Amino acid sequence: MTPSKRNAKNLLDRPARLRVLALLALLSLMLAILVGMIWRNHVRLDKVQVYVGYSHRIQDAGLSLQQALVDVLSGGVLQSGQLERISTKIHNLSNKDAHLSPNTPEMLRRVNASLAKADEKSADNGRAELFEALREMHEILDTETEQREKLMVKVSREALVELALATLILPVILLLTWLFLRRRILNPLHDLRGLLLNLAKEDYTPIATVHLDPLLLPVFNSYNFMVIHLSELEEAKRMHAQSLEAEVRSATQALLEQQRSLASAEKMAAVGELAAGLAHELRNPLAGIQMSCANLRKEIEDPDQCGRLDLVGAELKRMARLLNDLLDQGKQTPPPSTRFNLALLVKELVALTRYQLPPCIELAYDIPGGLECCLPDGGLRQALLNLVLNAAQAMEKKSGIVQINARTENGNLNIEVSDDGPGFSEDMLNHGIRAFSTSRIRGTGLGLAMVQRFARNLGGRIELSNLHPQGARVRLTLPCGNIS
Repeated sequence: MTPSKRNAKNLLDRPARLRVLALLALLSLMLAILVGMIWRNHVRLDKVQVYVGYSHRIQDAGLSLQQALVDVLSGGVLQSGQLERISTKIHNLSNKDAHLSPNTPEMLRRVNASLAKADEKSADNGRAELFEALREMHEILDTETEQREKLMVKVSREALVELALATLILPVILLLTWLFLRRRILNPLHDLRGLLLNLAKEDYTPIATVHLDPLLLPVFNSYNFMVIHLSELEEAKRMHAQSLEAEVRSATQALLEQQRSLASAEKMAAVGELAAGLAHELRNPLAGIQMSCANLRKEIEDPDQCGRLDLVGAELKRMARLLNDLLDQGKQTPPPSTRFNLALLVKELVALTRYQLPPCIELAYDIPGGLECCLPDGGLRQALLNLVLNAAQAMEKKSGIVQINARTENGNLNIEVSDDGPGFSEDMLNHGIRAFSTSRIRGTGLGLAMVQRFARNLGGRIELSNLHPQGARVRLTLPCGNIS
């Protein structure tokens, strides 16, 4: 800011500062009057409290003196040190500067003198002196009471005068404050109201500030800055609306793509339903063919022909299992759970699977011999078979090992199947298992999807990861409350 602009700003701000200081002065004056009244009344009440306490102590000493006189008149004998204690009280009262009458200290000393004479006489216990001392005490008490009443009248009169002055001054100050606020604040705000109504009509035209009062100039300068900023925001809003329209068009296009994807998924569902129907219809002919082959096997004695029939029968059994698995995919109820030895199940699975793998691929497992659990054994056997076959196919007939490990942890059964292949793709690790998604040319993409479905139906989960420097690992976590 240049020096000329700084000087102009100081000249414009000076009237505003003077008006604000005047308003603060009026408010400070009003506050000072209220505080002064409260303080003066507080001091007066403290004085009255001191005087009242002093009168009470005088009255207490008089009652003690009266009790001593009553004891003497009733023929009794004063207790040892009784008059001395009364004299000590009166002596303490005469030394305190809390009396209203100037004669009170002298009269208290005379009472002490009378008590001293009464203490010296033992014949009649100083009755005359006690009477004289009691009379003096009553006179002191009456004098103090009279002076206290005069003080209360004076305090009340002064409080009324101050209240009247405050009642007169406060409305005047409030009236001046109201006039100041009305002229310097309310009227400018009323003018500003008309300007704000123009904003409701989207009129963002700045106003001229040449002939404005210096006090109002900062407000109207702020108004001009606001309307300019609003105009810029209106332009930004228009541009943002255009951007939103483009985004809506893009989202509409995406929705259309999703609709086409859903239509494709419906077609796949129809194909799956058709496949399930065909599987159901093919099971009966396959069962008949399998039975015929079994009967033919019994009638033929040629070992070569028997071996071929055994191969046909094995393939028919495998086709039957595939058809049953395809039908199981459409079932909504989970298979029943049975208690079995996991190590024995994996041993049988390895023995049956070894003949389906190339000789260069080794199958190994590490499972505690006494590990028993309660799960659908058929579903678990099929899931492990899919994992082992996937691992073997991933190694592409190269030498390696497929390892099966199982452990229990926190009531869950953890089964890991690892291999020495190239590992999972980044897409599968990032997006998870998807049906019909596979990186192999002849793969269907259903093996891992079936394992995932089996785990989820039991409330478990499946985790994919890669090993270092190469290899893949699949971990199945299944809840099994009856682990032993």
